[in-house]
Amino acid sequence: MKKVVSFGEIMLRLSTPGHSRFVQTQNFDATYGGGEANVAVALANYGLDSYFVTKLPKHEIGQAAVNHLRRFGVACDHIVRGGERIGAYFLETGASQRASKVIYDRANSAVSGMTRDEVDWAKVFDGAHWFHWTGITPALGAEARECVLAACQAAHDAGVTISCDLNFRKKLWTEAQAQRTMQPLMEHVDVCIANEEDAEKSLGLKAAASDVDAGELDESSYFDVAQKLKQAYDFQAVAITLRESFSASRNGWSAMLLDDKQCNQPYRSKRYDIQIVDRVGGGDSFASGLIYGLLNRQDTREALEFAVAASCLKQTIPGDFNHVSAEEVEKLAKGSGSGRVER
Repeated sequence: MKKVVSFGEIMLRLSTPGHSRFVQTQNFDATYGGGEANVAVALANYGLDSYFVTKLPKHEIGQAAVNHLRRFGVACDHIVRGGERIGAYFLETGASQRASKVIYDRANSAVSGMTRDEVDWAKVFDGAHWFHWTGITPALGAEARECVLAACQAAHDAGVTISCDLNFRKKLWTEAQAQRTMQPLMEHVDVCIANEEDAEKSLGLKAAASDVDAGELDESSYFDVAQKLKQAYDFQAVAITLRESFSASRNGWSAMLLDDKQCNQPYRSKRYDIQIVDRVGGGDSFASGLIYGLLNRQDTREALEFAVAASCLKQTIPGDFNHVSAEEVEKLAKGSGSGRVER
């Protein structure tokens, strides 16, 4: 069984029931989620030996987060316990022309104060095949940035493939801060994952002639961005997810992949027209699907199709985690997307 490692923050997720607004709800649905944790859970669902590294308080809410990860098969051997609080975020799920909203409450969370020497990184990556992190983690503060760097260095020394989902979050830092931090870290990355805007916000590379708010995408401009990313940072592969936002309830969803096997011509996946249930975690489910596909498929086109199908399914499921099996993803990727009842 192949060992994969993810490092980041798991948060308490407090969402309004159904499509109710913050100002009208009288209660919140509580669960857990967060970019890298979402990836760890999905990879465990697919049958990989999935480890998650973070720092959580010793109190009961921190333990509940650990228990939640273990429930879905994630190994928590390297989770550090300490700090005073777990980060949280509030979610209001939009509908039709009303957008979803996220409010963070994660300042001074345990993982933001985690130091690089609290983890034996060499032990973490012993026997590992893959390491995944996102641009969210270094945005949490100076200590978190040092931990990401230490993890990348240890993974590189162990010969582990490293992927990064750029995941720019404007509520956590500015574009200038992101670029100062993310650009040097790219030297440690083998597989870069981005969406329509991340390459511009995090690394300063912009796709022209596209308007994501209007649901318009110019495929050639993103091909150009993928090529520039690969050339600038010598990535083994670059994947870009392409979301056409017609409304909060309906999105077009596809992706492209450029790697060394494709002679500098990116491959575009099939496109799905999704009726959104919960889009939070959609990018993480793509990342986990791509990691699984690249570890288990010789054909990188098949890996991309697996990733896009996995993320399509996630956006029909409430919560951060993608509760699907590899078999369900394969079925959709091979063309069975009618939604007929299975009896």
